[in-house]
Amino acid sequence: MKKYYKYFLLLTAVITVGACSDDYFDVNDSVTQPTTTELSPQYRIEGAIENTVATAQYRGMREVLGVVQYGSQNTAAYYSESWNTFLSTGSYFLWQNVYVYALPNTADLIYLGEKFNAPHYTAVGKILRAYLLGMATDQYGSIVLDDSYNPEESIKLEPEFVSQEVIYERIFKILDEAVLELDQESELGLNDEGGDILFNGDLEQWKKFAYSIKARYLNHLTKKNSGEHAYNPQMVLEAVQKGFNSNADNAFISYGGGEASNDNQPFSESGYGSTRFDYFSEFFVELLKNPLNEYADVQDPRLPVIVTEAVNGGYQGVKTGAGVPGGEGDNYSIGYGGFYTSPDSPTFMMTYSELKFIEAEAKYRSSDEPGAYQAYKEGVEADLNKLNISAEETAAYLETIEEEISITNFGLSQIFVQKYIANMLNPETWVDFRRMDYSSDIYPGLERPENVNVTLFPGENDWLRAMMYEYNEEDRNYENMPDNDPYVRLTTPLWWDTQE
Repeated sequence: MKKYYKYFLLLTAVITVGACSDDYFDVNDSVTQPTTTELSPQYRIEGAIENTVATAQYRGMREVLGVVQYGSQNTAAYYSESWNTFLSTGSYFLWQNVYVYALPNTADLIYLGEKFNAPHYTAVGKILRAYLLGMATDQYGSIVLDDSYNPEESIKLEPEFVSQEVIYERIFKILDEAVLELDQESELGLNDEGGDILFNGDLEQWKKFAYSIKARYLNHLTKKNSGEHAYNPQMVLEAVQKGFNSNADNAFISYGGGEASNDNQPFSESGYGSTRFDYFSEFFVELLKNPLNEYADVQDPRLPVIVTEAVNGGYQGVKTGAGVPGGEGDNYSIGYGGFYTSPDSPTFMMTYSELKFIEAEAKYRSSDEPGAYQAYKEGVEADLNKLNISAEETAAYLETIEEEISITNFGLSQIFVQKYIANMLNPETWVDFRRMDYSSDIYPGLERPENVNVTLFPGENDWLRAMMYEYNEEDRNYENMPDNDPYVRLTTPLWWDTQE
């Protein structure tokens, strides 16, 4: 990813004009238009991809590390881990990174694809847009849709918010449109300037990505059992069949591990997001020590690949929210240096293993337990292969599954535990936690962090359900914004999280 630093500066140069002192760039100010729309789309695709992943997805994950408990801080009662003032005051900038940096680039890519008779670029813009809209609505609920940046219209200073249900309809619509546009003739190739850093211009892989995203979002609807958006596992499986079919299809961006912070994995020691990941969490490490739950006392072969060994030996995570006792830091596994947190580690958007776990869940909910069990095992194997676990260790681990779990003891917990491990550092995990109501029956050992803000979350069953809208948006657009009272926002389930 050596070109990332150069292109990132080019594509955000105009955005940064007129920035406020708190680094918030007003999405509704005309100076935030990302670049001139005279530039042809082959020079824009790389920036659109990178702003989707390295800017928006990174920020969507950073503040929920303490919610999904992949990582923990050195300091006790750290605000995001304790669901404290940082969240309740709206100082959470996924909104900025989506609406200022990422979505405008997709809007221009769609526009330029149409302008230059290059529908493949329009399709990519829509796929990335669907990904971003899904990520934003899954953290906030109602969000801005058509009133966001549009290169053909003047910017609306007080954009309207639309419901999550409408957002999901739009996600499915533009993904379907994108698949059709990828089949059209285009005067420009996606990788003419080497900008397609996801799939190198491979249209079939972009189609698989679109269908895989569609499967992900259709599978979010498991609490909906009536109406137009009732959960339909067969629709999920139809999308799965057209999605990824091997690790070769995985959607990720790479980093070079160079001197520039932008050329480093954000959650590595030298990355720009490392301040949220001092140590691996106790919950995550303990799951890897025994990911097959009570059925087998077996260490996952992924443990030493993902988690760093403590200075004093062994693998030990820090309980989220508790911090590290004074002078004992060497006893815990530092958060940097493993498969996901080294300077040259990739950031995954979606993987074949995730899709297999989606398939397993949909088949399980369809009462096809043999099919679900097979998809589950294939998902585990795919993730082991993704992490380059040896063939011998992979075979031994799968054999242990057959011996200790088998189809007899198989259920949703096995699917979600393995999906949690496979989706390390992906904000999709927070969706799963909420869909499963933070159940310790599904995620063995899951507890609320230490030092949780009991004013906002007084009961043991009170968990974080949504994020606050940023205070900048509230100051400017409070008449259109949904209720942003932290006592309401943080504990009220989203649309798909409400049982019907």
